[in-house]
Amino acid sequence: MQRRALPSTIMWAFLPYVAASALHVILLAVNSPLAGPTKLLLMPLLAIPVVASVRRLAPPLASILLVAALLFSWLGDGVGAFFPLAPELPLMLLFFGIAHLAYIVLFVRFIPRRRMPWWALVYAAWWVAMLVALGPHTGGLLIAVAVYGLVLGGTAAFSARCHPVVAVGGAFFLASDTLLAFRLFLPDSLPSWSNPAIMLAYTIGQGLIVAGALITLRKRNV
Repeated sequence: MQRRALPSTIMWAFLPYVAASALHVILLAVNSPLAGPTKLLLMPLLAIPVVASVRRLAPPLASILLVAALLFSWLGDGVGAFFPLAPELPLMLLFFGIAHLAYIVLFVRFIPRRRMPWWALVYAAWWVAMLVALGPHTGGLLIAVAVYGLVLGGTAAFSARCHPVVAVGGAFFLASDTLLAFRLFLPDSLPSWSNPAIMLAYTIGQGLIVAGALITLRKRNV
């Protein structure tokens, strides 16, 4: 099977997402009130290259899982706007947890390239370290945070079996949520610029996961 990158038309389809991500991070850095609305554009724009590629992807369930991961990530991004009366953090953990489960199934069933590398054990160590560091500060959310940490670490670990672009994306996603966890439960431990750093890592992570998934799934059709 010949190796192929994404066609130029699909590469161009990522540009709106890249532009919106850069704008959102800049708006966060300057504390603009427009940062919130631009955040809600990110996942729909990242869905554009997926929709543009859907005829070239196989099997159909893989496309459904990829779209589901983006959909629930979008709901997680917009909890405060979509569900203003609901408890924000538990609902955010729920939506992103579902998104991570969709990614894990996608990685395990449809886009693995190799056995789990030994260095993926670092993600298990990460989970233990996070519970030790943040557990005493999570209050009644300890179990929810621990479970979410498992699926988040699982996404990163299983991404290590996939295309290198996916693996790097999984690591960035983990870095983003790690910073976010400290921001939520130990806010004094991070500097003021951590918010744009969190979203920069998040947008890079999501973008690379989707790009790597499209490369791999498209190869299967070639």
